[in-house]
Amino acid sequence: MPTPSGPVFGGWRSLATVYAPAALFSTSQGAVLPVLPLTARELGASVAVSAVVVALLGVGQVAGALPAGALVTRTGERFAMLTAAVVSGLALAGAAFAPSEAVLAVCVLALGLASAVWGLARQSFLTAAAPPHLRARALSTLGGVGRIGTFVGPFLGAAGSAVAGVRGSYAVAVLAVLAAAVVVLALPDPELDEVHHGPAPTLREVFRAHARLLATLGVAALAVQAVRQSRQTVLPLWCDHVGLDATTTSLVAGVSGAVDMLLFYPAGSVMDRVGRAAVGVPSMLVLAVGHVLLPFSHSAWTVALVGVVMGFGNGMGAGLVMTLGADHAPPGGRATFLGAWRLVTDTGAASGPLLVGALAGAGGLVVATGGVAVLAVAVAAGLARFVPRR
Repeated sequence: MPTPSGPVFGGWRSLATVYAPAALFSTSQGAVLPVLPLTARELGASVAVSAVVVALLGVGQVAGALPAGALVTRTGERFAMLTAAVVSGLALAGAAFAPSEAVLAVCVLALGLASAVWGLARQSFLTAAAPPHLRARALSTLGGVGRIGTFVGPFLGAAGSAVAGVRGSYAVAVLAVLAAAVVVLALPDPELDEVHHGPAPTLREVFRAHARLLATLGVAALAVQAVRQSRQTVLPLWCDHVGLDATTTSLVAGVSGAVDMLLFYPAGSVMDRVGRAAVGVPSMLVLAVGHVLLPFSHSAWTVALVGVVMGFGNGMGAGLVMTLGADHAPPGGRATFLGAWRLVTDTGAASGPLLVGALAGAGGLVVATGGVAVLAVAVAAGLARFVPRR
């Protein structure tokens, strides 16, 4: 597979600096995500409370967006990533040995905060490091290795569980995040030819200077994330609705995720060559089609086919939201702006499952899929209107 080339992508050492830690960090998260609700249940939590505990991971990511920007601005990307890795390792160990649901909840929240810091630091570095004509490929590849890690993580976690029970999955996660920290330590970030004059802008100044952008393109990106996360919620719910067992549901989700995972580099290449809207608009329209088709699928094969359509639509837009944020990040206040950008977009990601739940509660799962389809079409129109042509 081709890889981005430029001043900071000059060899395997630079590529490992950029992408290996991201792959390891996402592998850590992928390994532990399936066992978090099981841990809560073992501690005596109800199904509803277990779901809330897992949701705290997303809450932490949203809450950590602005502090992450401040930390990266103050300390730099490398130190921020090391801090995030240490906090993640401690939170994972705490979750593995948590004596109560409350302690587990605090650990999951800390894990979300650390994830916010890690993600922003990597995005901030690549925003500065990648040449503009390669930026989308660089960021979509970052998202792609994250997808690969999330895809592989549950299998490694399952191997750990087979050896040492639920805590084996946590052990795999801790090892992966510590390996990410070691790579960051061993492979310093390449030098960036950036010179900033004067103090970095404050968060208030960033919001004031970019209020119109955040209220237009930012809201469109928020809705993009909501549609994407809705897909991950509605597909397994529909599998359950038509009577598919847990194994078949996992296979359907895995096939959809595999299609999604394979498209990250082509998506970035099209964005760099043609423009951001060239993938953003079709991505949302294909996801809308997938949500419209889902109520007409009633067997494992037809649901899997719709899952492939959804995976294709989601994969078409790989790296889109990160790239849009990077395109508008000012050099002097890059991390602060990206913190504000991620606050907006991560709020969309957290709201997607809530949207599905609200629509399903009001009118059933078919209404939920139709509502998400309508939102996806509206988002496509918003991207066509607000995304710059080049």
